[in-house]
Amino acid sequence: MAAADVIRDAAVQLREAGIETPEHDAKLLLAEVAGVELRDVDKALLMGEELGTAERFARFQSMLARRAKREPLQYITGHAPFRYLDLKVGPGVFIPRPETETVVQAGLDWLTRNGMIHPRVVDLCAGSGAIGLSVVSEVPGSQVWAVELSPNTAEWTRRNLSETAKKYPSIASNYQLEVADATSLATLAQLDGTIDIVITNPPYVPQTDIPEQPEVRDWDPELALYGGSADGTLIPERIIERAYRLLKPGGVLVMEHDLTQGERLVAYAKAIGFTAAHTGKDWTGRDRYLFAVS
Repeated sequence: MAAADVIRDAAVQLREAGIETPEHDAKLLLAEVAGVELRDVDKALLMGEELGTAERFARFQSMLARRAKREPLQYITGHAPFRYLDLKVGPGVFIPRPETETVVQAGLDWLTRNGMIHPRVVDLCAGSGAIGLSVVSEVPGSQVWAVELSPNTAEWTRRNLSETAKKYPSIASNYQLEVADATSLATLAQLDGTIDIVITNPPYVPQTDIPEQPEVRDWDPELALYGGSADGTLIPERIIERAYRLLKPGGVLVMEHDLTQGERLVAYAKAIGFTAAHTGKDWTGRDRYLFAVS
């Protein structure tokens, strides 16, 4: 069967299931099955090439059925891109989003502006490890401490540390993971007052704002999603408190948050003792993160 016919039929199935990007998702699944890049699938479509073996077609159909049930694409393929990394993901771990790349970039830009060669960094609510592993792999000489509450999720963090260390061997000794409550004053207490920057993507979705997308509502772990209160700011505020104690004078907190929370969290950071705070925007111009100076 021609690849073009396979993609066309698959896109129809996904469109009927309510998938917003049916052709794109079908191509990504086909690329995964074939072990090639997305551009190779596009080339095969232009050339009128065949899909290949019956075994490959059967695997594609199985993955397609999962996607039609609104299982996240990244869980089906088993990995998700994040900056320069390709992270392993699956049920039990929050899928890293492009907007979090903005948060990491804001932190790295601050480190660059301040000429920090060996920064001490904390990633609270580590999840897949996206933030901390990006920092430790992109900033040679950085020391990263990561905290994750869920033992199940922490297994994904460790898996991604192991995979990332294959490409960047030096990070193995520069990245430490602690399975603990990131909001507890006892967690990483030995580091209080010594950290240059805390970069974090805590749970922040308002409990009154249940996501409409089945991929988020039904699959993302609730522990990584909801901010612990009606407006979703309870956990972010506790993270602000914990970060303030961790940071040295002049250190910085960069924390992702909901589009509705910017003004409140800026005010809270200043009330806690941060000397300056403002809201940063993501690549689409939306209020996305708190930038606070201790």
